[in-house]
Amino acid sequence: MSETDISKYEKKIIVRNIRMEDIADIMKLSSRCFPGMEGWKREQLESHIRIFPEGQFCVEYEDKIVGSCSSLMVEFDEYNDQHTWNVITDNGYITNHDPNGSNLYGIEVMVDPEYRRMKIGHRLYEARKELTRQLNLQSIIIGGRIPNYHKYKKEMTPREYVAAVEKHSIYDPVLSFQLLEGFTTKRINTSYLPDDKASDSFATLMEWNNIDYLPKSRRVYRASFPVRICAIQYMMKKIESFNDFTRQIEYYVDVAADFGSDFAVFPELFTTQLMSFLEEKRPDQAVRRLATYTEKYIELFTELAVRYNVNIVGGSHFVEENENIYNVAYLFRRDGTIEKQSKLHATPNERKWWGIAEGNEIRVFDTDCGKIAIQISYDIEFPELARIAVDQGANIIFVPFCTEDRQGYLRVRYCAQARAIENQVYTCIAGTVGNLTHVENVDIQYAQSGIFSPSDIGFAKDGIVGECDANIDTVVVGDVDIEKLRRSRNAESVRQLRDRRRELSRIEYRNLKLE
Repeated sequence: MSETDISKYEKKIIVRNIRMEDIADIMKLSSRCFPGMEGWKREQLESHIRIFPEGQFCVEYEDKIVGSCSSLMVEFDEYNDQHTWNVITDNGYITNHDPNGSNLYGIEVMVDPEYRRMKIGHRLYEARKELTRQLNLQSIIIGGRIPNYHKYKKEMTPREYVAAVEKHSIYDPVLSFQLLEGFTTKRINTSYLPDDKASDSFATLMEWNNIDYLPKSRRVYRASFPVRICAIQYMMKKIESFNDFTRQIEYYVDVAADFGSDFAVFPELFTTQLMSFLEEKRPDQAVRRLATYTEKYIELFTELAVRYNVNIVGGSHFVEENENIYNVAYLFRRDGTIEKQSKLHATPNERKWWGIAEGNEIRVFDTDCGKIAIQISYDIEFPELARIAVDQGANIIFVPFCTEDRQGYLRVRYCAQARAIENQVYTCIAGTVGNLTHVENVDIQYAQSGIFSPSDIGFAKDGIVGECDANIDTVVVGDVDIEKLRRSRNAESVRQLRDRRRELSRIEYRNLKLE
C-alpha cells in the first residue's frame, strides 16, 4: 500500500497581517458582515497599512480571507469619555495613531457569516492580545456594538440590557463574545456609530488588561520632547580643493554640535561649490563630474555625524544612477546609518541645464528624535507630498533649498509655513547664499533660512521658531517640542489633521513608492 498523501486533506487556516493586495477582499467582506452600514473605503485601509501595519490582521482559510480586524495605538486618557468612533479613528484613517501610546484600540472585527463558529473572531482577538504583549501596552480598548439591543430598547435602557447580557439572561452576538474573551465593561457611549441602527448607536466601551505590562515610568505623559535643530545658511564661495570643502563643512557641524543640536541641516546643491575648481564649462558635463565625488561626500558626512554626535541632513547632491542624474538628499544618522530621498519634482531650470531625472519614492525616516521627512526645495510646493509624509508619521519636514532671487525664496518659505499649518508639523528650510562667479547656472544665491511651527497657542509667535538674517553666512538654532505637537493635534483651537473632511477628497497614489 502506498503512503497516503495527507497534504490533500489539509485545510490551512492562517492569521497574518493585512497586505495591500488584500484590500479588495476586505472591502467585500465588510459589505457582507455589515449590510446597511457604511463599509471600509480603499483609502482608509491603505492608510491603516501605511501607518500601523502590525496592528491590522486577517484570517485566511483555504486561500480566502474570512475575517479581519483593525486597530491603532492611543494614549486613551487623552480622549473624552464619550468619544465617538469617528473621533477615535480620525474618521477611519487612524492618522491619530500614537506610536508612544499606552493602549491598543480595536476599531473593527469582521467574520464572514459563512465561516462563523470556527473561532475566527477568537483567533483575531488572540492576535491582538499577543501584539499588546509584544509592544508592552497596558490594555486593549474597544467600542463594542450591541446589535441585539434594538429588540429590547422599548423595555430596557442600554445599561439594563448590558447588565442582562453580563448575567447571561440575554445573548448578544458581540457583547457576549467579548465578555468571553476577557473584556470588562467600562461604560456605555452614546452616538458612537450613528449608522449602527441595530445598536441604536450605542456602544459598550470595554477593556482587556495586559497582566504582563511593565510600566515604562511612573508618569503617563512626557512633559516635553525637545529636539534642537541647527539650520545652516551656507556661504557659496570659490574653493581650490575638496579639502577646502571639508574644512568648511566640518566648521558648521562643529558649530551645530557646540549648540547641542540633534539635527544639522545643510542646503540643497551646496556641493556644487566643488564645481568652482572642476573647470568644466558645460553644465550637463559639470554635474556628471560632480557626481564622481559622491563616495567622498558620503564618507565625509558619515564620519562627521558619528564623530560630532549629530544627525545631519546633508543638503542635496547630484548622484548618477543608471546613467541618470538625480538630485538626492541624504540623512546621516549619528549612529552611522544612512538614508536618502530623491527630489520628486525637477524644476524647469534643472531639466534645461542639467537634465535632472525625477525620483518616485516618498520616504519617512525613523530617527532617535522621532520620524522625519526630507522634501527638497520645489517638492515643498506640492502640498500632497507633505500630507503623505505626515500621514506616515513625520513630525518634522526638512527642506534643503537653493534659490537665486527673493521671489524663489519666498515660494519655498511661504509653502513651508503653509505645510506647517495645514499638517500641524514642524518645517525647517536651509538655503545657500553668496555666489560662484566661475560656475554656470550656480552664480547667485538668495536665502533666509528658518524653522517654523504650527500657528496656534503654545507655539512660537508668528509660527517662526527662529530665522537667519537674509543673505549672510550664519546658522539659526531652535528647539521644537514633539510632545507639544502630539498633544496639539488632539486638543488645540484648530485640528487640521483631525477635522479634514476625507469624504470630499483623497490622495491617490500612482506609480509612487511609499516607505
